[in-house]
Amino acid sequence: MMNISRTQNEQSYLLRAIDAFQRKIVVIDANHVILSANQQAFEVFDAHIIGKKCFQAFHNFSTQCKDCPLDEVMQTQKPILKRSPHLDLMHETCRYFCPMISGDEIDGVVLLDFGIPILEGLEEKLQQSNAFLKNLILSSVDAVLAVDKKGRILIFNEAAAEITGYSCEEALNKVDIRDVYPGDGAREIMKALRGEDYGGSGKLKDYKVDIIHRSNEIIPISVNAALVYDGDREVASIGFFKDLREDIRIKDELEKAQVQILQSEKMASLGKLAAGVAHQLNNPLGGITLFTKLVLEEYELEEAARDDLSRILRDAERCRDTVKELLEFARQTQHMMRPNDINRAISRTLFLLENQTIFHNIDIIRQFAPALPPVHSDVQQLNHVFMNIILNAADAMEGKGSLTITTELFVDKEHVIIQIEDTGPGIPDNVLPHIFEPFYTTKEEGKGTGLGLSLVYGIVQNHGGNIVANSSKNGTIFTIKLPIKKEETD
Repeated sequence: MMNISRTQNEQSYLLRAIDAFQRKIVVIDANHVILSANQQAFEVFDAHIIGKKCFQAFHNFSTQCKDCPLDEVMQTQKPILKRSPHLDLMHETCRYFCPMISGDEIDGVVLLDFGIPILEGLEEKLQQSNAFLKNLILSSVDAVLAVDKKGRILIFNEAAAEITGYSCEEALNKVDIRDVYPGDGAREIMKALRGEDYGGSGKLKDYKVDIIHRSNEIIPISVNAALVYDGDREVASIGFFKDLREDIRIKDELEKAQVQILQSEKMASLGKLAAGVAHQLNNPLGGITLFTKLVLEEYELEEAARDDLSRILRDAERCRDTVKELLEFARQTQHMMRPNDINRAISRTLFLLENQTIFHNIDIIRQFAPALPPVHSDVQQLNHVFMNIILNAADAMEGKGSLTITTELFVDKEHVIIQIEDTGPGIPDNVLPHIFEPFYTTKEEGKGTGLGLSLVYGIVQNHGGNIVANSSKNGTIFTIKLPIKKEETD
């Protein structure tokens, strides 16, 4: 230890300052002999304490006290703060023992007393500070975990309990931080913390990693963490965990929405293209129909030739009707609510669908109640409803089975019931409650947007009706209930 010489004047001022200090200061050597004391110590005891053993001067003991704090300081060479009744210099005080080190040896110990009121004031402020810090951590919306170098959890708030499934008591007493990460995740986190790639050494910023919930569910999180030091020594680490599940869900929904927008734009373009093609087809179809009729009327032909021309005429007229239905179906207009024949609306939809390849091996059974009262509705929207459900049924049956469509008047005479029943494999119980939710689909990516049945549900609701689905392993039944009269809220 470097020797620093002081002038006699400096030493005088230093001694006067020590004497003026309003706390007792006593210097004791390694053999427990009192070497020096300030004026406050002399006033409590007397000047004769110099040269005495500390336990004799303070307590009139003839032998050394057991577990003397001086021995602890001598051994550890570290200062301690202790309230020790067998070494009290005066009533209700605590001692601060600080070693005086010269090189590797201890020359002695400086003993400084603190009054209990002062110490209690410091303790109260420390407790207030600790309580405030604890409230900050417990109130954090993100999970907060602090662990020591052995992996023991030191800090664990309610948000951490929610994200991991462990109670605070379990985490602090039983859980190792390695239990929270899958595989070697804890080691990877510490490796990243000590590296330079994620915010610098000792820091971790927005690091993506998975953790394991107590139920074994894998949860994606974002971590901001830091190492905790005592001087230059690493003693712990603390991390703030943010659950990313909701962010990922929102991101997925936005991506699905973008796909749906592109799909809608594509379908709108196809609709315009179909309408244009249909108009272009109308002229040659009209010519074929006209000149076939003229030939049949003006020329004497063999029966076989007349049969062939009649067949051409029938097919041309069917093409004309198909084009007409496409134009009606693709027509982009404002909603037109008026009385419509439900049986006719369903028949028009079937006319467009039943000759498609997927329906060749599907038996379509019509059970239409005759003389149904017209339903106040937008027939174009209802066509979308029927087409969507019928196409879904054909897909479910994989082009083979039977499709039964039933219409009837409800018992209250104020509603019409439409039932569409297929013989497919049915809808699983865990899927059935979600089929009308937007973006929900069980089809492979690129084969469905998850908006079909949600739009069906919305159209039926806007008509003042309701739609339900019942399913079993023998098939699925969609039941639509529509009011006959115009609703006052239209």
